[in-house]
Amino acid sequence: MVVSALLKFLYPPPASVVITAMSVINVLAMGNAGWMEAKGKNMQYSKLLRADDDAAKEKPRVSGKVGMVAVYTPAFLAGAFSLIAFPLRDLRFTLLRAAITTHFFKRLVEVLFVHKLSAMMETKAMFAISTGYFLSSAAMIYTQQLTLQLQEPSIDLKYIGVSLFLVGIGGNFYHHFLLSKLRNKGEKQYKIPQGGLFSVVICPHYLFEIIGFWGISCISQTIFSVCVSLSTTFYLLGRSYATRRWYQSKFEDFPKDVRALIPFIF
Repeated sequence: MVVSALLKFLYPPPASVVITAMSVINVLAMGNAGWMEAKGKNMQYSKLLRADDDAAKEKPRVSGKVGMVAVYTPAFLAGAFSLIAFPLRDLRFTLLRAAITTHFFKRLVEVLFVHKLSAMMETKAMFAISTGYFLSSAAMIYTQQLTLQLQEPSIDLKYIGVSLFLVGIGGNFYHHFLLSKLRNKGEKQYKIPQGGLFSVVICPHYLFEIIGFWGISCISQTIFSVCVSLSTTFYLLGRSYATRRWYQSKFEDFPKDVRALIPFIF
């Protein structure tokens, strides 16, 4: 009953042991990573970097800008290559590849021209995040290619997915832009974000990133893409909780009614 209901929304799982294993590993690994974030064992980048920990200082680091460019470039290239390498005949396949490419291109543009990155990034975190993004993006594209000979789900979500993706990418960019305006040129100290949804959650950029990834899942309608969105959601729930806790520790006037990720709830 449940399986038949799900198959109205999703393609059947591909006959690929690798993709099936990646789906399970992705959700479990990112769920655990989100739990570790909430417990205080954070991925070492941005404001949650252990800047004053002597043991952590000995670990190899790169600048925030270099690290973030390295994080997003492989996934962007995977998406861009797929647009060039494969024909554009199937609309869903084209929309998926375009969404993945656009998402990571936007992130690169933000790193290069919008963000004011002052913190360093551990190379271990850089390689882990970069590898995860690349493998997830390449596997989503490959999984979608495997569906080209299959009958489409009876309920078509790709246009809803495009709408969610545009809302997600737009809201994410807007709040990243607000963050970039907090500090004047040369300033490095952190401030409590203002404007947009920052009045109700401390990580609205994460909220819109989650919306964008669920948009990609609706465009794709594969089990693997749903697993990617679930894993992203789990991780950013934990990361946002850790971020709110960090702001509370740094600012005595941090508003108590500002949540981590979901307005008025979490």
